[in-house]
Amino acid sequence: MTTFHYFAYGSNMLVERLAARCPSARRLDVVVAADHTVNFLKRGTDGSGKAGLVRAKGERVFGVLFEITKAEREALDRYEGPGYHRVDDFQIVAPHASKPIVAATYVPRATELGLRPYDWYLQLVVAGCEQSMLPDDYTDRLRRMAFVVDPEPARSAAREARAILSRCQTNLVSTWRTDGSS
Repeated sequence: MTTFHYFAYGSNMLVERLAARCPSARRLDVVVAADHTVNFLKRGTDGSGKAGLVRAKGERVFGVLFEITKAEREALDRYEGPGYHRVDDFQIVAPHASKPIVAATYVPRATELGLRPYDWYLQLVVAGCEQSMLPDDYTDRLRRMAFVVDPEPARSAAREARAILSRCQTNLVSTWRTDGSS
């Protein structure tokens, strides 16, 4: 069975989220993408902002390196959707590694100012940071991002997110803002 490396920097950092999409996914390491930042300026099909990797000199994006079977690559492409472009030769670095690692990741085809993530989506991203013990200052920056409470709480994606968050038993209940302010 052949595999590929995948760099997750958004909601797929949360193992339970990615495993629901790609059951073979195995977390390998915490990694860093140099000269990039993450924002929520990619419009999702629900109209909210989704995580996007954007070039930004001197900035760093922390994320998680996964190994996934190649048989699940098309499924991951479908989940990411047409709003993202898969980059198969993206370079990242593990903190203890002496040379870059090449992995696949997804970057937005277009970005749009003024978008905010829904509350449940940002909770997935933050839970992924906490689960992989990304640096506190990085996780706190994401935790403080402005968001919007989903106007359709019965949305299937929101229900799925709440179920995943419940299963992974993160400690967001005591630390999560509920007002959407930044």
